Amino acid sequence: MPHPLPDALSSWSEAPRVRRMNERAIRPEGRYVLCWLQQALRARDNPVIDAGVRLGNDLGLPVLVYHGLREDYPYASDRLHRFILGASRDLARECRERGIACVQHVDRADRREKGLVYRLAADSAAVMVEDQPTFVARWQSERVAARIDRAMLAVNAACLVPPAILGDDIGSTTAFRRRHQPLRGDWLVAADWTAKVAAYDGPLPFTSDRLDVCTDADLDRFVAAAAIDHALPLSPMFPAGRDGALVMLERMMDEVLPTYATTRNDATQAVGASMLSPYLHFGVIGPREVMAAVEAAIAPAASKEKFADELLTWREWFHYQALTLPAPERYDRISEWARETLAAHAGDPRPEVETLDALLHGETRDETWNACQRQFLIDGWMHNNLRMYWGKRIIAMTPDPEIAWATACYLNDRLSLDGRDPSTYGNIAASFGGGSPGREGPAIYGKVPTRSDGSTRHRPGGPAWLAAAATRPRQTLVVPDGLPTALYLSGEPLV
Repeated sequence: MPHPLPDALSSWSEAPRVRRMNERAIRPEGRYVLCWLQQALRARDNPVIDAGVRLGNDLGLPVLVYHGLREDYPYASDRLHRFILGASRDLARECRERGIACVQHVDRADRREKGLVYRLAADSAAVMVEDQPTFVARWQSERVAARIDRAMLAVNAACLVPPAILGDDIGSTTAFRRRHQPLRGDWLVAADWTAKVAAYDGPLPFTSDRLDVCTDADLDRFVAAAAIDHALPLSPMFPAGRDGALVMLERMMDEVLPTYATTRNDATQAVGASMLSPYLHFGVIGPREVMAAVEAAIAPAASKEKFADELLTWREWFHYQALTLPAPERYDRISEWARETLAAHAGDPRPEVETLDALLHGETRDETWNACQRQFLIDGWMHNNLRMYWGKRIIAMTPDPEIAWATACYLNDRLSLDGRDPSTYGNIAASFGGGSPGREGPAIYGKVPTRSDGSTRHRPGGPAWLAAAATRPRQTLVVPDGLPTALYLSGEPLV
């Protein structure tokens, strides 16, 4: 059995967010409490930092926040790198405002560091990390927790309601909503904890990159010096950092929320989606802050309720699911009935199979699918209503259902700013067989329901919108010789 939480955290109102990742002891003789952030890149209303402050206050130690950006993570690109660096810069600035030290390292040709988390942990009393259930954040956290000789605690910073208080027996979205909804009001307010110990200014095992004083040009130079995919450019639709998140939040409240209940499924409308998912994925903004803005906004109750259902039911349901899965990005997470029916039809003729090159660049024979894919390729994001069509059509456009799954995840993870996330894997899984089986349908799909493009094509101006969206000028990317099927089929980490 894991050791109980330290008293400073067990008495905390948000203790259900915290779990031990190993059975090592807390070392009060350490120099600081280390908060190692990978995706929760905000300084305010960040339960990871707040838990660190509580423990540090109890031990009489300062908190040290660390964020590092390697250049060898899967799908590293200018798009992802620059978005992350913008968030990290603002994290450092806001930590300084809270009186907390924040140190950073950006891997690049002239400055590479190995094992920095281990070296920083060696001087710590304990290590705090966000409880991320997918992709690199999960792999690295589990690896570090198994190797260090002091306590490591994971703190959920992504959800409004801590998944741990919901129990482990929820099997459907309806049941999740029924249990989750009555608890939301209890978690809508949180206060930053004040560090009682001065910011750490002691020795470090490396020279920190001072992102807090960097200009945009400085961050661009970091990106240019990294050994990453430079062919995938930044998304002009999503400015990086805290300011970008706040601009998108203001847009949501002023332009999107008033008509959200009626326009959210219309991909042809510029104000049909919140477009907050990249900022939520990288933790630049949290669900509490978003919900506070929703409550204060002038908008119909129906729109507020629908948005809350999307943010708090569906998003947190996917997080809840991911926490219970050994590998949320793996094909076997989809329903057993779906895998069985897709396997039974795996040998069906597939006249619509496309090359990976055509799929990656949105150059297939399906105009609607190309319109969807160009959003991923150019914008680093896709409208939610388009994602279901996109995901279901991949099943017919690839050689077999397992390759279809790996292809969908690969395109999502490489191109989208909100890829590699419990929500996006959950959405793909829903395309492949969410809910109950339907009647035996057309070849290839079996009992997996198909989806037409009618919800977009049959809208006023829909055909013209699709034609324009499918032919947007796009960049050319390197096409890999093969898909990273080990990750998506067997669950083997790529790093």
